[in-house]
Amino acid sequence: MSNQDGLENAPHASMPRRKPISKSQYENLAAFRFALRKFLRFSEDAAGAAGLTPQQHQALLAIKGFPGRDHVTVGELAERLQIKHHSAVGLIDRLVLEDLVMREASATDRRQVDIRLTARGESTLEELASLHREQLRHIGPELSALLRRLGQGDGVS
Repeated sequence: MSNQDGLENAPHASMPRRKPISKSQYENLAAFRFALRKFLRFSEDAAGAAGLTPQQHQALLAIKGFPGRDHVTVGELAERLQIKHHSAVGLIDRLVLEDLVMREASATDRRQVDIRLTARGESTLEELASLHREQLRHIGPELSALLRRLGQGDGVS
């Protein structure tokens, strides 16, 4: 399907009309985005202080926090970080060089490689997770209040 501008299947073409967003809703969205960005900045700074890039920290967390097991495949890590497979391979290579993760042949599928944290990766992540939990305890009430306001239709506080 094509329209006059030549845009194929433009998402806005089939979207139902929605009620206009109020000024207070924009303010709440902006406040929520600002609170998230402050947390992300904290996280980036904490990773840097631990000698990691933010993406390396996210990779360690994705591996340790993977549901049901203590390892991931390259593809699963790529999915969790929303990066391309080849980018995940490069990231894993750098983490291996830093002795933060190790590769192991999969016990269940010889075509797969499992990525696990090393003792150094575990201790680095533990330190960062502790800092992040403390920061979340500080900003949690603000984020909760913002989420409540965002979920209340017109967002008026």
